[in-house]
Amino acid sequence: MGETANDRRVFALTGADVLPFLQGLVSNDVLPLAKGPGLVWAALLTPQGKYLADFFVVNTGTALLLDIKDSLAAATVQRLAMYRLRADVQITPSDLTVTRGLGTAPENALPDPRHAALGWRAYGQAGTGPTIDWDAIRVAQTIPETGIELIPNESYILENGFERLNGVNFRKGCYVGQEVTARMKHKTELRKGLVQVAVDGHALIGTPITAEDRVVGQVFTQSGGKALAYLRLDQALGQMQAGPDCRLWQE
Repeated sequence: MGETANDRRVFALTGADVLPFLQGLVSNDVLPLAKGPGLVWAALLTPQGKYLADFFVVNTGTALLLDIKDSLAAATVQRLAMYRLRADVQITPSDLTVTRGLGTAPENALPDPRHAALGWRAYGQAGTGPTIDWDAIRVAQTIPETGIELIPNESYILENGFERLNGVNFRKGCYVGQEVTARMKHKTELRKGLVQVAVDGHALIGTPITAEDRVVGQVFTQSGGKALAYLRLDQALGQMQAGPDCRLWQE
């Protein structure tokens, strides 16, 4: 069995307009969920293209659900309600539990669409499996986490790997923040981004990273001699420092 994700909240999505409503708001294509069970990872952005929240839209086969980090749940549901206007859409709290796991998945589980290393997610009873070191997996695969690497009103999804992690669709048409995201996509090269670096020592999450006395980014999740760092890529060269006791470098 998998591990219960105690930091997630689940909401039931009902009403005839739910999927078209979300389609016009979020970064990914949710309409395929009308055809059957599936899991879509998507972000809600500001009109200026900055990240507000990320979540999974889920078709379990019997219900449509929203699976979101608890710290962003209330504000995100409130914002979705603001956009709803006269659409036939209801978003109501559910008592379902999110379970995550690796290896053989239970019958009702769905694969995490971001990366195969993240295993599966299921919705129902609490899990009873062993604790999994998700941070180690995220660092190894350069996968950002809500509220750590992904910072509301600050982060941009393309700089945080959403294209590589199946969190954005460039063929689906308009959504909030789409114009800025499309412009970033068509730039020759992103100048800033989330990358994996080697690390010697430890620094608090969010500690500024310096190179040759210039601030070139911030360090985030650290695990097993590696870390996720948000860097200005054209300046983050050679050995870098994050606080007095942490050296970093790109391999």
